[in-house]
Amino acid sequence: MIEVIDVTRIYQMGLVQVQALRGVRFRIERGEFVGIMGPSGSGKSTLLHILGLLDEPTSGSVIIDGVQVESLREEEKSDFRLNKLGYVFQDYALVPELSVQENVVLPAMARGISPDVYLAESEKILNQVGLGHRIHHRQYELSGGEQQRVAIARALINRPSILFADEPCANLDSTTSRTILNLFREVNEKFGQTIIMVTHEDWHEEYMCRVLYMKDGIIEDEKACVLRR
Repeated sequence: MIEVIDVTRIYQMGLVQVQALRGVRFRIERGEFVGIMGPSGSGKSTLLHILGLLDEPTSGSVIIDGVQVESLREEEKSDFRLNKLGYVFQDYALVPELSVQENVVLPAMARGISPDVYLAESEKILNQVGLGHRIHHRQYELSGGEQQRVAIARALINRPSILFADEPCANLDSTTSRTILNLFREVNEKFGQTIIMVTHEDWHEEYMCRVLYMKDGIIEDEKACVLRR
């Protein structure tokens, strides 16, 4: 499903070149829940942004569902992101003036889906993430965990091939983090949702199928995880 071939990323910081990725290579199969872990500055968020078409590699190739995505034109990349990819970030990125449901349906509206369809779908997904009773609430009325569940529902509204999560539990306590990770595992197991998640917490491994460990811009190690039921 995803093939990463010798990907590098170099940033120009004034007169200095910073090599964030140094020839990364791996595959991710459909339906996997894969973690990307490593210390700060290891390149894990850079890698996630390249996989999610939010950044471009300096060299190398990323193939998703048979498409060499770095060769797409900008308009094609926008369509690919909208139709194939979903994103969850640590800061939730909700629109505070909108209700929970209005936040969730934004990606579906951008696709031109009819209101009857996206409203029904948003209610279904919000019930799945345990927020059916909060559908008309606004951001200031929600806890951090509830806000992150809204962000997950929004990421799932278009039924993406891949769900990307960048430190989704960074602003949450451990109990709420487990709620979010249990939700990720549920959508992974029940719906076969492919999930790629960046995290720095070792205990998150118990929720994942496989972990890629990064250091200094390369994948230093990887391991399959034993899921705890």
